[in-house]
Amino acid sequence: MADLPRGYTVLAWLGLAANLLAFPAVALDLATDAHLKVLNLVMACSVAWPDAVVGVVACAALLARRRWGIVVAIVALSLALAGSLPYVIVRLVLVPDQRLPLALGASAFWLLNLLALIYWCRPVHRRRLAVYRV
Repeated sequence: MADLPRGYTVLAWLGLAANLLAFPAVALDLATDAHLKVLNLVMACSVAWPDAVVGVVACAALLARRRWGIVVAIVALSLALAGSLPYVIVRLVLVPDQRLPLALGASAFWLLNLLALIYWCRPVHRRRLAVYRV
């Protein structure tokens, strides 16, 4: 068995847990949030749930040490960042009473996703692609 880059397994398991928790979290937000129901439904169906599915597939591939898992993880993280930015901007403008919690939560989400994206884009993964299984 080839040695894996530092943090590989931990981040794969954390990603799997986060993506599995995204399904009920988005459903709970749809059920409880009275503001912008159409926006929430559109974002859930077009970005949040598909991104969570891609993330689960990516983490499963990473845990199975498949070469393509890294590429799929990069796609899932990029989709999360690209989809959440316009959503949060609209929410910040249209729902003024939720500005502080939303801004803090979005900042933490973006920072964690960006750090994970930087980790999976590191050259050490490309150098070790030959030792991962196809």
